[in-house]
Amino acid sequence: MLKVAWSPKYVLPLPPNHRFPMSKYEVLPLQLIHEGTLTESNLFAPGPLEEKQIIRTHDAEYWYRLKNGLLSPHEVRKTGFPLSSELIEREVRIANGTLQCAMYALQFGISMNIAGGTHHAFTNRGEGFCLLNDMAIAAHYFLDERLAHKILIVDLDVHQGNGTASIFAEDDRVFTFSMHGANNYPLIKEQSDLDIGMKDFTGDDFYLKTLDVNLKSLMDTVKPDFMFYQAGVDILNTDKLGRLSVTRTGCKQRDRIVLETAYRNKIPVVVTMGGGYSPDFRDIIEAHANTYRLAQELFF
Repeated sequence: MLKVAWSPKYVLPLPPNHRFPMSKYEVLPLQLIHEGTLTESNLFAPGPLEEKQIIRTHDAEYWYRLKNGLLSPHEVRKTGFPLSSELIEREVRIANGTLQCAMYALQFGISMNIAGGTHHAFTNRGEGFCLLNDMAIAAHYFLDERLAHKILIVDLDVHQGNGTASIFAEDDRVFTFSMHGANNYPLIKEQSDLDIGMKDFTGDDFYLKTLDVNLKSLMDTVKPDFMFYQAGVDILNTDKLGRLSVTRTGCKQRDRIVLETAYRNKIPVVVTMGGGYSPDFRDIIEAHANTYRLAQELFF
């Protein structure tokens, strides 16, 4: 059974003047249930993560200042969020959702989080709408508990996974692969184990061929026994921040390449949502929904 992390706690109130009355975190599970891709039985609501798991990845001082609202105004601005207790609880539950998804992936081959992929969070700071690095927290737990020995993080959000790259820079048990917009945020990139920067307006053909060749190579060289997949849909040609020209069909094929690779090689995989900022809300929801449709098609 496909187990999917989702909770009403994932949903924060939108500003009154926001273009859409609901967020993608509300609409996506409703769409997936409406069309029959998921049922209520597929969903599970993660509780708060234990603090010992947070400070395994993040500096204890940073976590103390974050949870107590003691970040400086500059630090808060870097996160992109107005800081609140509700936001911190959301981040903690999302991180636990990814960790629980990892446990389900061992059982079912795949599990998915309708949030997460908070790859801009460093050990000691948040950036780019990310406060805690959920994939790093889950990866550390799996390595510590010897549930995995070699982890591959495939980050295909349009923005480089700079926080994740920094966290695992000295850990050869985790291989970080980020394929992103070369000229997009963050301006100063960290060093992943493999970075591929796409030129502005890169389209389906080159994007997909590049991904396919490199992912096949990583299966042979890295030989991972667990995968995390950050499946941001801000690579779309409709995305207002993305600067790439991948179509919705191309985005779905991207997901197929990654998920088929995991399935074919019998590697458990956790999928996290990542970004998506197309002006037409339907483009965001459909692109994200395609990932779940493919998971059901390939694994179940």
